[in-house]
Order: sequence, then structure tokens, then C-alpha cells
Amino acid sequence: MTIPEQAGAAETSADPAPGESLLKVTGLIKHFPITKGLLKRQVGAVKAVDGLDFDVRSGETLGVVGESGCGKSTMGRLITRLLEPSGGKVEFEGRDITHLGTGAMRPMRRDVQMIFQDPYSSLNPRHTVGAIVSAPFKLQGVRPEGGVKKEVQRLLEVVGLNPEHYNRYPHEFSGGQRQRIGIARALALKPKLVVADEPVSALDVSIQAQVVNLLDDLQAELGLTYVIIAHDLSVIRHVSDRIAVMYLGKIVELTDRKSLYETPMHPYTKALLSAVPVPDPRRKKERERILLQGDVPSPISPPAGCRFHTRCWKATEVCKTKEPPLLALRTGHQVACHHPENASDIRLPSGSADQAPGA
Repeated sequence: MTIPEQAGAAETSADPAPGESLLKVTGLIKHFPITKGLLKRQVGAVKAVDGLDFDVRSGETLGVVGESGCGKSTMGRLITRLLEPSGGKVEFEGRDITHLGTGAMRPMRRDVQMIFQDPYSSLNPRHTVGAIVSAPFKLQGVRPEGGVKKEVQRLLEVVGLNPEHYNRYPHEFSGGQRQRIGIARALALKPKLVVADEPVSALDVSIQAQVVNLLDDLQAELGLTYVIIAHDLSVIRHVSDRIAVMYLGKIVELTDRKSLYETPMHPYTKALLSAVPVPDPRRKKERERILLQGDVPSPISPPAGCRFHTRCWKATEVCKTKEPPLLALRTGHQVACHHPENASDIRLPSGSADQAPGA
């Protein structure tokens, strides 16, 4: 499962060492305007992403989870620059790419690629598999050693497809096979960062494990860095090194996989984990099931203070008036909560250098 260096590729900056920051996001905002009338007067905005601070380290997998509508897919499109941010900063390998134009972003596209959620709509039905997977080479003017066709067939083999299917069309493949085609296209130019937006949610359960294992194998083979967006906590647990939990456009908890699943600090994270199905009936009886009251508030007018306070069983008066910053705790967690679970006396001292960015 080896992909040789692409001949003719432009020189790129030296790869960051494992553990160094590859992507840094500061105060990221995306508001979609709501207009009214013939003059398209703005009367409001959907605050899809409303101030995110996090980084992605080279070689790791950062999982992003949350309910539908929390802004995680919008965040994925912002960091790949498929959407223009309303505010904040996105830095890739130390370079500010927040507002780069189409021409300036073109060389960066080799290093930042995306795998889309729906394999049925992300592939052009009029193009053959060969044309779809070879498109990145043509757009970037890259000529692989041995020719484009040979390289595309090698990529198809790498993702578990038959290279002889080069001339077939997307409708001749199953959903899982189409997603593999999308993965082959994303890997064509040997990117450093791959953002996968719910890569298995549209697939049968029997196929999901195969695609997840494929992503794991490719990361080990090619040294990829992933941001994987999902709502399935069991999938995220399998693939992630660190996990960010989003609620209504903000990150409420960010920590490593082991800490999140064993000692969740944010009440919302605790509620999410309590909803994960448990196959063992004996364990199911032991575990407390948390039922959240009410619906997720509208991102057009989010609640004042903590955005989760309208559904939180621990909410007090301070939660209704003061928004909690994303702070680092002594346990290594970053939590945005006035009353984190099991967290008495574990906050870092005020002004500590270990506080989360933007706290």
C-alpha cells in the first residue's frame, strides 16, 4: 500500500515533526446573513460557528462530535477554505490562510483535502472513476511517474477497489465503494491534512468498519493528519487521538480520547456518552441515562451566558448571565463550564500559561 512521490510536484515546506501544530484556529466565526424583502435587507444571522479555538497536531486524528446543527460541518468547510470565514484566523503550517483568494489557495489545495459525507452527491455521475480520481492531477498540473492512468489505478488498489474499474461510472458502485473513490481522490496529491465530514454516516453499518479501518491504515502508511467530523461517538472513539465536543457553534470540551470517555467534564458530554448504546444488558443497568429536556436553541438567537444552560441540570444564575471561557484544567481537559463534573479544585491558576487559547 505504497504511493510513490508524485513527479513534477512543486516543492513544499518541510513537514512539521509529529506532535507539532499543523493547523491552528483562533476565534473562528461564520455567520450566514438572513435577508428580507426586495432590497435583501439583513434582518439577522445564523451563527453557525461562533468563536472556535483549537489546533491540530501533525500526525494525529482530531475527532469533532455534536448534535446535528451544532456547526461541525461548517467548521470543516471553513478550515479547508471551502467557505469564507466571517471572522477569526486559520493558520496552516504557520501561514495565515484565512482570506486567501482562489489563486493563492490553489497551491495549498495539495496539502488540505476533504472527504465529503454523501458519496452519492460528491461524485459527478457523468464522469468515469478514472476522470474523477485524475482530476486533482490535471487541476494542479502534476504528471505522476508512469502516467496519470497508472497512478489512478494504483490509488484505486490502495483504497481496496479493482484497478480494472477505471472506466466505470459512479452508479455502477455501492455506497461504500463510492466513498472509497472519494478517499482515493482526496489522497491523489499526498495531502498533509484530510478533513473527513461524517465519512461513514451514509453507509451501511457492515461497511462502516471497513472504511474506518481503511482510514486508519492510510494514516499509518502515509503519515496523514485527520480532522474527522461525526455524530457517532463509537466511531470517533475508535479513530481519534483527541476529541472536541461542539454545542451550538462552540467547543464545550476538548481533551484526549481516554479522558473524555472515562471522565467527561462537561454536562453535555456526559449526556452524549450516556446515550451511546451498550450491548451488555448488565452494564446497561449500571449506567445512568441522562435525558436532556427541551430542544437545541436556535443558532439565530442563542441563549445568553452558557449556551447549554437551557437544558443543563446543573445550571445556576451565573450560567444564565456569564459565558464560560474554554479553560484548561489540571486534568488536561479544556472545558467551557462554570460547574464541570468532578472538577473541584482542579482549575489552573488564573493567568496560567497553560490556559486554552482565547480563554
